[in-house]
Amino acid sequence: MNERREVRLDYRFLMRTLVVAATIVYSIAVERLGAARTFDLSSASIADINAAFDAGVLTSERLTQLYLARIAAYDKSGPKLNAVLHINPTAMEDARALDAERRTKGPRGSLHGIPVLLKANIDVAGWPATAGFYALRDSTATRDAEQTSRLRRAGCVILGLTNMSEFASGPAISTLGGQIRNPYALDRSPAGSSGGNGAAQAAGFAAFALGTDTGGSIRGPASANGIAGLRPTYGLTGRGGIIPLALSLDTVGPMAGHVADVAAVLNVMAGPDSRDSTAVARDYVDYTAALDSSALGGARLGLVRDFMGVDPAWDAVMEAAVATLRNQGAEVVDIALPRYLLGLIGGLYTTIRDTEFRFQIEEYLASLTRGSLPKTHADIIRLSEAVTEQTSAWTPNKARLEQYRREAAAGTLQDQPYRTAVTDGRKIVRDLLVWTLKLERLDAFIGPTVRPARLISEESTPETRGWRDLASLTGWPELVVPAGFTKEPMLPIGLSFLGPAFSEARLLALGYAFERAAPLGRRPLTTPGLPGERFEY
Repeated sequence: MNERREVRLDYRFLMRTLVVAATIVYSIAVERLGAARTFDLSSASIADINAAFDAGVLTSERLTQLYLARIAAYDKSGPKLNAVLHINPTAMEDARALDAERRTKGPRGSLHGIPVLLKANIDVAGWPATAGFYALRDSTATRDAEQTSRLRRAGCVILGLTNMSEFASGPAISTLGGQIRNPYALDRSPAGSSGGNGAAQAAGFAAFALGTDTGGSIRGPASANGIAGLRPTYGLTGRGGIIPLALSLDTVGPMAGHVADVAAVLNVMAGPDSRDSTAVARDYVDYTAALDSSALGGARLGLVRDFMGVDPAWDAVMEAAVATLRNQGAEVVDIALPRYLLGLIGGLYTTIRDTEFRFQIEEYLASLTRGSLPKTHADIIRLSEAVTEQTSAWTPNKARLEQYRREAAAGTLQDQPYRTAVTDGRKIVRDLLVWTLKLERLDAFIGPTVRPARLISEESTPETRGWRDLASLTGWPELVVPAGFTKEPMLPIGLSFLGPAFSEARLLALGYAFERAAPLGRRPLTTPGLPGERFEY
């Protein structure tokens, strides 16, 4: 009897010991791993999405459904952002197929199952190829653009096409898609020309977007909508299958909510393109691996103050950003560019852009097969003049029409003013910046990307060319990172990092470190979260 009782007591002791041990192990695990993770679509990075995929609490199908629900709620309804021109009718089917592939074969990479939006001048086979111009509404892409193909191979869900400044120039409005609105302030512009991308990213319509940049078309919308955006080095990313604006200046790059997302997408985008002779094979760079939260320590950055002093609210955000950079160990020195360079850059850009568009768009139009489509630059002017009143289908675009007329008066590609601008003028700009980098021992230049988002009613008034022309004319990379907000109204401001050719890895590291040191965390009030977008796991 005593023997049985002894055994029973030992058993109870053993169970209590196991319970205590299990509690201790659990406590240590919670301490090390943290409490339940929270997924929030409004702030989720690509890494956050992949973590939820890996945990089995999110699928590409569900993620795609969440993004489509936001587009339905906020693009043509609610605040009516007008950011999206075309939705992929098979998006859900594509997402389900990618989920099935993940289950059987595993993911292709970090972009597997990730939804993306493309600017409407980037070809997707079988989809409209319009660049926002209403007279191209019946034009259909016969082949994917190089970047579309790369994203497909990476396993992305091509969610749709975004509205844009017509033919990638002018205010954020197109005759086909109408006026795009900034989700931070609906009477403000999201900036052009990738304005649909900027508004869509701020409103949480996709994990990332691809835009094009000739004279600031990624950088302006990134700044005006509080997201990250990269204009890559000219020739790093192929442009095959993209409707041109000015091929001496055109680039294609990523726009996303986080610098790390920009790096992950650039890993897929960079490389040769059989349809673009400027994009050739180069040594592979893992841009994600280059990210470094301590990169600002010991960095030497040149603040180009020549482009400040326009707006006190803008300057205040920039000064706060400079203080953050210095607190993180960066040395920030003031840089003054030669006065003649400041007077030169705007004229160089306009001369190259106007002259090239007139002739290069006609080459593009000649490649289209349908007989009813415009064939010449003169056709574009004539058709634009015919849109005089707002209808349910078309929107007048007076500012772009004025640009068309200015382009018609530009010289030819053989005229000396153009030839001097595209060769000698650009060389002067590049040589002076190279000299300044070496003289001041700089890792990069920094500067204010664009002024706060302009009122839509004022956007047709041309802005003075400035900071953005430096990257456009040199062909150098420029990264935009959210820097802060003006107070009344609350409008985002971007900080630009500009470096020499193929310095993307360094710029992304600097931008990533700044982003980590100064997280903003404010999202537009006009596009709040919807049911199911936030959960713990």
